[in-house]
Amino acid sequence: MQLIPAIDLLDGHCVRLHQGDYDQVTRFSGDPVAQALSWQQQGARRLHLVDLDGARSGLPVNDTTVKAITAALDIPVQLGGGVRSAERAEELLGCGLDRVILGTAALEQPELVEQLAARHPGRIVVGIDARNGKVATRGWIEESGTEATALARRFSHSGIAAIISTDIATDGTLAGPNLLALRAMAEASAVPVIASGGIGTLEHLLSLLALEPLGVQGVIVGRALYDGRVDLADALGAIGEERLQDVIDPPGSAGIA
Repeated sequence: MQLIPAIDLLDGHCVRLHQGDYDQVTRFSGDPVAQALSWQQQGARRLHLVDLDGARSGLPVNDTTVKAITAALDIPVQLGGGVRSAERAEELLGCGLDRVILGTAALEQPELVEQLAARHPGRIVVGIDARNGKVATRGWIEESGTEATALARRFSHSGIAAIISTDIATDGTLAGPNLLALRAMAEASAVPVIASGGIGTLEHLLSLLALEPLGVQGVIVGRALYDGRVDLADALGAIGEERLQDVIDPPGSAGIA
């Protein structure tokens, strides 16, 4: 289980939205590069960027910041938000990003995702953001009639690297992940699923380990890290210790000496 810190970019600042609402913005830092370096220094092995300006408008507002972050870090960086054409995906991959994430395009132009996945093996991710089980697009502003699990199945054999599953109702709330929705996504997908939304405590993180055998292989954490509710280094250590304990003493093996 990989724990991936998130940096959401809006007007050049690190922010978090509450349930995807651009009118409910909390600003955490005016220096995204320093913040990215801090997560790397604390042990992160991957960084997740969201271009909120790009997601809302489709315009490359934050590219200078993205390039500065990828140049400063040694760990891989992935980005989503406003990636709706092959040209934009290629442009971002040229900025030093390890992976690009397509959300709106995955619903509206699935063939584009498949073409990019074939051209860039292991570097294309599909972001499926859902509200009440239905896919939302364009920065979560528009809601479709497509079931999130159906879209996950659509891309199961497309060559993408992973699916990022975000439950909008829990995003930014710190109230815990939607485990039922994540289980459904993992069961529908033949590629790894990365959970996003709702993490507020270390216990929330550890609860996801039960879904790891189903294919939930990562979790993106934002507000809880910025608020200090979850310490990144401590969480990384706890996840490692928990998994080691499962190897030593597998679930259901109580009493075995």
